[in-house]
Amino acid sequence: MDNLRIGQKIKKLRELKNLTQEHMAEVIGLSQSAYSRLELGDTEVTYSKLERISQELGMRPEEVIAFNESMVFNVMHNQTGNGLVIQNSEIERQLFEQQISLLKEENAHLKSIIEKLLEK
Repeated sequence: MDNLRIGQKIKKLRELKNLTQEHMAEVIGLSQSAYSRLELGDTEVTYSKLERISQELGMRPEEVIAFNESMVFNVMHNQTGNGLVIQNSEIERQLFEQQISLLKEENAHLKSIIEKLLEK
């Protein structure tokens, strides 16, 4: 594993989850400065550290390794400031499929209401 690249990925994911270095360091049992060196690529990211970091990020280790910053595809402005939306193809696909299914059900329901109204 390329320590610099994996450290950068971990840093970006941590920031996207709004987690601090202090929090992550505490979770994996490091000092904040030791954790910082990990993100900078100065310290080796062992698999056991990667497992603990991944778990805290709500991901699998292979997802962290495969993370591509270009997956961040949309910056939105909202009432509280800037928010980032992350494209995670499998999760996003499932959410879209659920939304499409709900919209289809709603369409069918509305069509039946319209048909009943037209019959009157």
